[in-house]
Amino acid sequence: MTLTIRDLCVARGGLPVLEGLNFSLAPGQALILRGPNGSGKTTLLRTLAGLQPPLSGEIIAGEDQIAYAAHSDGLKAMLTVAENLTFWADVFGQRDIETAIDAFSLDPLRDRLAGTLSAGQKRRLGLARMLITGRPIWMLDEPTVSLDVDAVALFASAVRAHLGAGGAALIATHIDLGLEAEVLDVTPFRAAHDARLGASDEAFL
Repeated sequence: MTLTIRDLCVARGGLPVLEGLNFSLAPGQALILRGPNGSGKTTLLRTLAGLQPPLSGEIIAGEDQIAYAAHSDGLKAMLTVAENLTFWADVFGQRDIETAIDAFSLDPLRDRLAGTLSAGQKRRLGLARMLITGRPIWMLDEPTVSLDVDAVALFASAVRAHLGAGGAALIATHIDLGLEAEVLDVTPFRAAHDARLGASDEAFL
């Protein structure tokens, strides 16, 4: 399923942040979002994921095609690693959690409460959820935060496998993941109002 964006304008608080966006994301394709902090990458991803409406334009994708991983890992602290993944597998109508556990080397942590994990371990668990959504289009917002070099390699391998199986990925990141991917710099699409915003708005964009 191809994701198609036509003349999209995304907003925060009713004010345009990015406008005039036109691009597509096909099966097997990765697209890297680039731009300075506060340029609107998070706002774009949240809009594409359906968490907020666009100000104008079209987002064309099939129903239940997109899975989104935000800055927050979205874990239940009093559930174990395996229980967290089982919970999300149930939400998405899936059964297999072992592929996700293996992909992010979580087996030694299987019975640990999520609340006791380190920041990097929580991030690995949060990203592992993407593998059990069953959804072909991944939206990832700075997915490598808190990950060490080995964990970044695990993540990149998981993305490659997803692409190889016909999935697609839109990733906001400042680091080189070693993926064959096109780059979309959002800077030229910043709305006139947004260009006047300061760095203090970064967390909201």
